[in-house]
Amino acid sequence: MSMCLSAVTQGAEGSINDFDCVEIYKQPAFQHPLLKNHKIQETFSSYEDHEKSDNYEKKEHCPKGTVPILRQRNGSESFHLNTSDHLGQHFATMETSMLDGSIYRGAEAEISVHSLNLQDNQYSKGQIWLENGYLGQLNSIQAGWAVHARLYGDSVTRFTIYWTDISTGNWGLKLDNEVIGYWPKERFTELNKGASQVIYGGNTFMSTAEISPPMGNGYFPVADFLKTAHFKNVFIIDSNYKRAYIEEKKLRLYADYFECFRVTYLGYIGSNGMCFSYGGPGGRCSY
Repeated sequence: MSMCLSAVTQGAEGSINDFDCVEIYKQPAFQHPLLKNHKIQETFSSYEDHEKSDNYEKKEHCPKGTVPILRQRNGSESFHLNTSDHLGQHFATMETSMLDGSIYRGAEAEISVHSLNLQDNQYSKGQIWLENGYLGQLNSIQAGWAVHARLYGDSVTRFTIYWTDISTGNWGLKLDNEVIGYWPKERFTELNKGASQVIYGGNTFMSTAEISPPMGNGYFPVADFLKTAHFKNVFIIDSNYKRAYIEEKKLRLYADYFECFRVTYLGYIGSNGMCFSYGGPGGRCSY
């Protein structure tokens, strides 16, 4: 059994022309010394069956036995989507408490996807974080959508993943209930034990102390799903690998700059399950 992070998104764009199809064992990840003898996990078992979904259209793909690797732009080879030491970041999130010692084996949610126009030095994301460890030893894996002009050279919204540097300890990644990849346990010092915190929401970044980009759909959150960026059917996978709602007493809402970004808990709404909305116009958000 493997730990799992899931994200269901609608509207993400991209082209296979942005990628090279690389033999699976020759992908850059296997240049890491800890993965020298790693054998790829080809099948996953979890709290539910993983079947291919028809909810999204796959027009292009790499041949079997290869994986798509993004072609790097000049100046972006060493660029990370976000790290804890970057100034200029802002957050509007719903997250679990770290005080009760809970361990999480995964998380999932349906995330609304939006188009934004950003400058080259900005990004804006809506995603799920799974984390364990403290400053200096923090392990974090993230999945969702991002508009990142510096990395991709445009303002197209794309599916995105990121990580810092009985169960296999590997972390699986699903999109629309199909397993599309995983993070090997060898890459982690803390997350191979499970996640101590799960975070859902938005994150923006600007490389100067001037104008922060918008988050979500660029507007403050409201209760109408048609007018707001939102997460629906928010679940955690508990220590017993069971999918469950987060206990409300363990929830924390966080927005670091109320004048620019906000988050609103919407509670349980019928078939949409646990929901919240988030976002904001950005602007001059420096302290």
